[in-house]
Formats: sequence, structure tokens, C-alpha cells
Amino acid sequence: DPQQLELATSSKRKLRRFIVIDEVVDKLYGSRVREYFEENNVQHKILALPTTEETKSMDLVLNILQEVQDFSLDRRTEPIIAIGGGVCLDIVGLAASLYRRRTPYIRVPTTLLSYVDASVGAKNGVNFLQCKNKLGGYTPPVASFLDRSFIQSIPRRHISNGLGEILKMALMKHKGLFDLLKNHGKYLLDTKFQSCNGFAGHGDAALQTTRIAIETMLEELAPNLWEDDLDRLVDFGHLISPELEMRVLPSLMHGEAVNIDMAFMTYVAHARGLLAAEEKEQILQCMRGLELPVWHSGCSWALIQTALRERLKHSGGQPRMPLPTGLGVAEIFNDISEETLERAYELWVRD
Repeated sequence: DPQQLELATSSKRKLRRFIVIDEVVDKLYGSRVREYFEENNVQHKILALPTTEETKSMDLVLNILQEVQDFSLDRRTEPIIAIGGGVCLDIVGLAASLYRRRTPYIRVPTTLLSYVDASVGAKNGVNFLQCKNKLGGYTPPVASFLDRSFIQSIPRRHISNGLGEILKMALMKHKGLFDLLKNHGKYLLDTKFQSCNGFAGHGDAALQTTRIAIETMLEELAPNLWEDDLDRLVDFGHLISPELEMRVLPSLMHGEAVNIDMAFMTYVAHARGLLAAEEKEQILQCMRGLELPVWHSGCSWALIQTALRERLKHSGGQPRMPLPTGLGVAEIFNDISEETLERAYELWVRD
């Protein structure tokens, strides 16, 4: 905005920014971030932190807030900037929402998972009492800046991890996105979601895939930003995975745990008669093509029962189970019997 730019550059007060960056991202890009602020004559403080599921706690939030206080941040004109993966964005979002009741913040996702998932929507939070995101709130950022070039420096497994959340949106809402993943999954992994010229037949699969994933996520989240309606298709893959992910930390990444949940729920949909055997196999084949796990020994029948009991506590006494009813279409069910679940589990383990 030219007017805002004029105001910012003509002001006698020096521009100031407080930046929280994941320590791994800082090693890769920290020097370029510092150069950027120095060249633009911005007074800045960069706080590099270890942001992992194991450190995702109120202690880290309070650590950030102490530094924010020491920096003397102006909460109206100096947004906090978060540069990192989903955990970093979640922690900074919660810290910003608490400081002076609400300080603006900007999300800069650096992993594929955070690019298509944590960058979208209003939620933030930290883990508490061994429970995933038990403390948190709904404070949207003032902006999310999306730059796929960050993704080229993350390991292949992290790309696969992000593909789990993209596949979730494909199965729930978009057959075209499912076809993109099925046909171009290996190419996306190999090229790390960079737009490459000279790859005949692939087009710009990276741009198409990320754009559709984000658009379908926004379609689903925007009318229900504060989750007043608990019937949410975006909960697919998130009924059992929170319990599994926390139980087996750090052996599974978030998108991997989500995919294991989705694989089991695909069997539930098949056992209920919602999916044909061929559709079930297409989904599992796509998952394997994206190099995602479709089963984990830690996902016992007892863990599934525990996770579903927890689900009932926090979803108004109903399971509100999103299930695919075809490829790219889904509905929410409250009447899946224990017998169907157990039959699906036996088939899943057998396969």
C-alpha cells in the first residue's frame, strides 16, 4: 500500500520488528533475514528457538513474552513475525494473543505442512499434560506470507509429512486434488514442490497442488473460524492421531500420524459400505506413493478406543466422524458402531 509505505518511511521513529525463528531455519536462512532488516534500516531482535513437539509448551511461550517485553514492543504498529514450521507458528500465535491481550503477528511458514495447514485459519496453541494443543486460542494472523522456496531445504520425509495434510483435503473435498497427488506425487517429492520448467506432462503441479489445498482449507474454515459448529470435515485424520502422535513421540511426525488415522478411517468407511474395495485400494496406493505410513504398531485397538472416548468428551457427546463416501467426497457420521470399527481394525491389521 503506497500510503502505508509513505507513512512508514516518512515517520521519524525507526521501524522495529521482533522476529521468532526456528533454530534450524535460523541456521539456513538467518543471515539472509538479518541482511533484509539491516538493508531496510529496521531495528530488529531475532530470537532463535528450538520449536518441536517436545518443546511446544507454555514455558516457551513465557520465554518469548519475556523477550517481547524487554524489546518494548508497540502492540499496535509492530507485529511479531514467526518464521518456521507449524509448531513455531502455533507457539508465536499464542504468545502474541496473550501479550497486551492481542498483539498482531505474521506467519511465515517454512515447511510444506505449515504452508498448507498452520498458515491457514485462526488457531494457535501448545501441548499440556501430554495432550496435543490442550492450551490455545483463536487469534488469526494479520498476514501469512507464503514462499515455496523455503521447502527446497527440508528433508524428503518432511515433504511427505506435508502431503498427508494435502491428501486430507483431497479425500474430503476435491477429486481433482486427489488425482494430482496420485499422478504427480513422486514428482512433487523429487522436486520438493519447486516450480520446474522442462518437466513435460507435469505442468506446474506444485503450484496447483498447494493452491487447491489452501483454497479448499479456507472454504472449510472461513465460515466456521471459531469452531462454533463442531461438524468439521477438516477433522478427518485427527480423531485418533493426537493420541497416537503424543504416545509415540518423536517417532511419528504430525502428517504421518494423521495419515495412519486416515488409513484406518478408510477401512472404517469400507467396512460401513461407503467405499468400494477399489476406491479403498486407490486411496492406500496413493498414500504409499506419497511415502506415507499406512499403519503403526503403536496404534492398538485399546489406543483407538481411548482416542474415540476423548473425542466424545470434546465434541458435544457425538463422535462427529468425517469419512470418505467416494474419492473427494465425504460426510460426517455419528452412528458408526463398535462392531464396524472393530471389523475395520481387524481388516486393517490383516492387510
